[in-house]
Amino acid sequence: GSASVVEPEAVTSAPEPGHEVVEARPDGAPPRDRPSGGVTPPPSPSASGSDDPEGAPLSRATVVLIVAATSLVVAVSLVLRFWTRSDLWLDEALTVNIARLPLRQIPSFLKRDGAPPLYYVLLHFWMGWFGTSDEAVRSLSGLIGVVTVPFAYLAGTRLGGRTPGWAAFLLVTTSPFAIRYDTEARMYSLIVLLTVLGFLALDRSIHHPRGGNLMAVAAVTGLLLYSHYWSLYLIGTVILWLAWIAWRGRPSWRPGARASMMAAGVGCLTFLPWLPTFLFQSEHTGTPWATSANFAAMVDAVASFAGGSTSQGRALALIFFALAGLGLFGMATDRRHIDLDIRTRPLGRPVAIAVGGTLAAAVAGGFITNSAFDARYASVVFIPLILLVAIGLTTFRDRRVRATILAVAVIAGLASSVPNVTTNRTQAGQVAAAIAADGKPGDIVAYCPDQLGPAVNRLLPRGHYEQTTFPRGSGPVFVNWVDYAAVTKAASPVAFAEHLESLSAASGRQIFLVWAGGYQGFGLKCEGIVQTLQQSADYRAQQLVVGNANQFYQPMWMVRFTPTKP
Repeated sequence: GSASVVEPEAVTSAPEPGHEVVEARPDGAPPRDRPSGGVTPPPSPSASGSDDPEGAPLSRATVVLIVAATSLVVAVSLVLRFWTRSDLWLDEALTVNIARLPLRQIPSFLKRDGAPPLYYVLLHFWMGWFGTSDEAVRSLSGLIGVVTVPFAYLAGTRLGGRTPGWAAFLLVTTSPFAIRYDTEARMYSLIVLLTVLGFLALDRSIHHPRGGNLMAVAAVTGLLLYSHYWSLYLIGTVILWLAWIAWRGRPSWRPGARASMMAAGVGCLTFLPWLPTFLFQSEHTGTPWATSANFAAMVDAVASFAGGSTSQGRALALIFFALAGLGLFGMATDRRHIDLDIRTRPLGRPVAIAVGGTLAAAVAGGFITNSAFDARYASVVFIPLILLVAIGLTTFRDRRVRATILAVAVIAGLASSVPNVTTNRTQAGQVAAAIAADGKPGDIVAYCPDQLGPAVNRLLPRGHYEQTTFPRGSGPVFVNWVDYAAVTKAASPVAFAEHLESLSAASGRQIFLVWAGGYQGFGLKCEGIVQTLQQSADYRAQQLVVGNANQFYQPMWMVRFTPTKP
């Protein structure tokens, strides 16, 4: 076949978001926007070895089998979004406790919690309609996850055609990361939905900068800021990219880029009412329970999208990294060859910038503000990464090869998602059961650190026991993160143990001490409380629960101290 003729600007300029102007559409359709003078012929039959550049068509039986298998996979994946046996762990229980407050009180409690309010307000109304059971509070995230799936298909289709559209659809549907957080009463499924809606809104506003499209960009920007503060990194990266497009991009892109940048700015202005709370949180709450991020954390975040440390997850992570690299650098020349262009592939460049720029900004921001990095925070770049992976799949010209790779990725993702059904994220259930078996009304339940309190308290009869927490000596329903590191450093384990003894001595009540070691900033203080009580001749110690860090995300130990004197 003849060589492609491409204008120099088509290679060196920044890409038009949502459209490929240099490459043929992966589904075989012509590009929607082709530079004048550009020609993108199909591969030569002599190069591909077939009159069909994508190989021999699939048989009817094969197509029927693929449709049936895909339907089954989708059905199972959607069911998994509402199916987990885990008790609510710390973050979920704390979220529910805040969301069930009267609306006027939620902002003040979030001020000391460190989160923005949107998800809590949504959950507040959701619980008003459906109740506060584990299934009810988690079903909001499950529903959001189901709604996200078709939008992932639309995003992939608008980016590159049917092939990346179906790839994005199936990868999001079977994603272990998506399924995990679609079964959790937290805001991460909402973030994924808002980012895919943001991609679609931005794609339309750049090409058609009309009022409705620009309003959508502004609305999604504001909603993201009110959902999670890591959205700042994503929005900042996108605004910088838009500024570059408005300055050096194709002339036809510049008006839309400028208008979209202004719309995003308007969306940021909607955050002003919450800004004082955000500034207070930034100064006094942060994330005192973890260390700052590094490059390895960025890699781990991407790997977590594939399912983490399981064998299936590692296999899927390798596929993700390989396809993401091809999505950025690869271009199929025929069914057996892929060229790599170190200048990067225009179609993959915007989503790669969103992923890399956001994670790099998050690492830098973590060092500057001394805030932590957690893989779930990277949910703001989950959709851009999936789109980059979907683009990478199109670098395989042969449809059978594409189908095989996608099938392996789908099976690995689904296999990594199944354990989410049976894996318990917290040991709170064992602790609550042990207290119920041996406890008496009025017994003392103490927690070190206080972060163990919300999950266990949720499973205990209300008002049945006297509960207290270290380091503040407050109740177990909430965790006050304000100046948490300083408060923890100043707290005395000996004084707390003596306080427990004084509570018990007055009426001969048992003490159930729920504790866990290794929490950031606590050192050996929880162990110190245990040792102080064990050394007292007034109590007989019995360990009722042994923590299992390999099985539980939130392991717990529990020791019962029974008074030796009647």
